[in-house]
Amino acid sequence: MHILDTERLTLRTIEVDDAAFYLELVNDPSWLRYIGDRNLHTLEQSRAYIEQVPCAMQRELGHSMYVIELREGGAAIGMCGLIKRDTLPDVDIGYAIRPAWWGHGYAYEAAAAVLAYGRDRVGLKRLLGITDPDNVVSNRLLQKLGLALVETPILGAEQRPTNLYRVEFGGLSA
Repeated sequence: MHILDTERLTLRTIEVDDAAFYLELVNDPSWLRYIGDRNLHTLEQSRAYIEQVPCAMQRELGHSMYVIELREGGAAIGMCGLIKRDTLPDVDIGYAIRPAWWGHGYAYEAAAAVLAYGRDRVGLKRLLGITDPDNVVSNRLLQKLGLALVETPILGAEQRPTNLYRVEFGGLSA
């Protein structure tokens, strides 16, 4: 399902047919280092994860992670979206770009559009962002989006420090 367009990008819901793309993305060394190991090693595991996590979140909450595609040519270059995690009190923004597409401003373009979508269409009152303290690029991106560093807690089962950012929108919460 189409979600939104930017000047250079289209964002759409992830589908089970995106399993090969997703499997490659989540096993990239940068994903493993900064986001974590999803323990997905086969297309079948990838398909099951897509159905059980982002597809289920989209059905239940009306938002999830979205595939980022170039408007020109349609190449899938990454993901960006709104995630509700059990370890956080509010929705957070997530993003990942395949290394071949780094350095072109695509992560910021997609994330800025998703932030506006969360505020204006979903009606979020606030938005969180989390990143590894050592991920300098991701920390800068969250700050450029207007999120402020709140704290560096230990989140989830990985038991490692995570920078927690927040921006307040006001208005009604979804």
